[in-house]
Amino acid sequence: MRRTTLFNYNIPLAPGVALRDRRVTSRLGLLVRLEEAGREGWGEIAPLPGFSAETLPQAQEAAVRWLRSWRAGAVLASPPSAPDSALSCAALDGLPPSVAFGLSCALAELADALPSTGNYRSALLCTGDPDELIGQLSERPQPVAKMKVGLYEAARDGMIASLLLEAVPDLTLRLDANRQWSLDKARQFARFVPPALRSRIAFIEEPCRSQEESRAFARETGIALAWDESTREPGFIAAAEPCLRALVIKPTLIGSLAKVGDIIARANEAGLTVVISSAVESSLALTQLARIADWLTPGVAPGLDTLSLMQQQLVRTWPGSPLPLASSTDLEVLC
Repeated sequence: MRRTTLFNYNIPLAPGVALRDRRVTSRLGLLVRLEEAGREGWGEIAPLPGFSAETLPQAQEAAVRWLRSWRAGAVLASPPSAPDSALSCAALDGLPPSVAFGLSCALAELADALPSTGNYRSALLCTGDPDELIGQLSERPQPVAKMKVGLYEAARDGMIASLLLEAVPDLTLRLDANRQWSLDKARQFARFVPPALRSRIAFIEEPCRSQEESRAFARETGIALAWDESTREPGFIAAAEPCLRALVIKPTLIGSLAKVGDIIARANEAGLTVVISSAVESSLALTQLARIADWLTPGVAPGLDTLSLMQQQLVRTWPGSPLPLASSTDLEVLC
């Protein structure tokens, strides 16, 4: 007999958290639990405002329909118990990305097909006081950090990036601009990053408003590119090109494990690095993303350091996090 539970959550965020051009005070989402033959699998469905095409009500409606079909047996048996098989489930085709991702994780766990080991050595998200960041980074072996740029003046971003690179000589820095800059603004940023430091910028995600401007920026500055938003555009194909070093994949915005796995496989064939990244999910999904990263992108530090933006954890704990944990009994049951 199959059973399902859909939970609603509302996690308070730290003051001042911004998603693109909006300040947000809480993260809203859904957790799903599938149960069958004494086993259970969990998943998270959390469209990211300003990034996801679907809203939370739309995601909830789609999830409820799918769960009803699964309980009735209309969806065929869960994938067999092998990691590779977790990447295929035709029953998720056509669902909004956040729904397909969350349900595919639940199905994979239910079938014991999602490996248990995870890569929890995430790139440190650069927020707050630079002096504190320098202290944290200096304590890490082979530190990797991610810095959001484009929210403030380009010159300021360039000065802070240079400060971090100069203060921590073995630091590798990833930058994320979310297409916020014109080519001229991107050039302003680069003017404040000495050429000798640029080789330790692993990549900058989508610095300009168009791919062509981003390519021009990379050619002029020698700073490598990564595609993020581009990976979610219709017809995107991972392919090698000059100045392109990596793809940054946010599975909540991409879709099922099958779709994520396909993009990663194509990127590997093209010689590109793939970084699994958070869409500000709860600790439950973050631990699953760490497992997916260790499985599909071994040896690459994921970008999952967003739990620091939250004030509590859900159902599962992130190793070493001091945040309080809310259990499933603390959550509202929707159906």
